[in-house]
Amino acid sequence: MKNIAVIGAGTMGNGIAHTFAQSGFTVKLIDISEKSLDKGMATIAANLDRMVAKGTITEDDKAKTIGNIITYTDIKDGVVGVDLVVEAATENVDLKLNIFKQLNEYCEEKTILATNTSSISITQIAAVTTRQDKVIGMHFMNPVPIMKLVEIIRGYNTSDEVTKTIMDLSVKLSKVPVEVNDYPGFVANRILMPMINEAIETLYNGVAGVYEIDTVMKLGMAHPMGPLQLADFIGLDVCLSILNVMYDGFKNPKYAPCPLLVNMVRAGKLGVKSGEGFYDYSESKKAEKVAAMFTK
Repeated sequence: MKNIAVIGAGTMGNGIAHTFAQSGFTVKLIDISEKSLDKGMATIAANLDRMVAKGTITEDDKAKTIGNIITYTDIKDGVVGVDLVVEAATENVDLKLNIFKQLNEYCEEKTILATNTSSISITQIAAVTTRQDKVIGMHFMNPVPIMKLVEIIRGYNTSDEVTKTIMDLSVKLSKVPVEVNDYPGFVANRILMPMINEAIETLYNGVAGVYEIDTVMKLGMAHPMGPLQLADFIGLDVCLSILNVMYDGFKNPKYAPCPLLVNMVRAGKLGVKSGEGFYDYSESKKAEKVAAMFTK
C-alpha cells in the first residue's frame, strides 16, 4: 500500500495527509475548494516548520513530506490508482454518503475506502457501496501528526483482511490502532462527548464559571485541558453533530445536547475556528480569556 487519497483539506484532512506523507506514502489531497487546498498545504508547511525548529525532523524531511503530496479539486482524477482513500470531510451524513457513492464508482475494485468520521455509522456509509467488506473507519485524533491513537471501526460487513490491513498500516504511521465495533460515537466520543456536554450543562445551570469548571478538571482530574476549552478546540458545531448522532442512535436523553451548546452553534460561536466559543480567541488561541458573554 503506497498510494493514498485523502478527501478534505480541513483540520483533520491536512493532518492525515501530513502524517501519511511524512511516513513516505504518496498522498493525493482532494478538496473541491482550491482555497481550502492552499490553506491546508500552508498548515502542513507551518506544522513541519515547527518540527524542524524543535529538531524532530530535518529540512530535507520537510521537503520530502511536501513533495509527497499532490493536490486535486476533482475527486475522479484524485482517486486514480490509489490503494486507500481516507475521507475526512465535514461530519455530515448526507455529504459522506454522497462522497462514498462517488468513491465506489471511481475507485478500482481493490481500493479500501476508509472514513475519519467521529460518530457516523460505518455500516450506514458502507451500505451505499458495492464493496461493504472494504469499508472501514479510521478515526484519527486531533492534532493528527502528534496524537498516537487511531480508532479502527469495523462495519457490519468489514472483512477480517481489510481490518488487519488497516491495523498494520496504522502501525506503519507510528500510531497505536485500537479496534472497536460500530455503535454511535464508537468509544472515544461515546465517553468524551457526554463529559463535555455535562460541563456545558454545569455552566448553563450556573454551578460555576468557564475558568472554574476547566480548572477543576485540569487540576483535579489531571486533564491536559478543561472540557470547555477542549470543546472550543474540537469545534462546538462538531460536538453538537456528534451528540445528535448519539442521541438519534441510542434514543437516550443522556446524549441530548445542552440548549446552551445548541444556541452557541446557532449564533456562530464555534470555538477556536470562529474566534470565540467559551473563550475569546481574538488575541490568542491559548484560551487565556473567557468570552465576554460568560463574564457578566
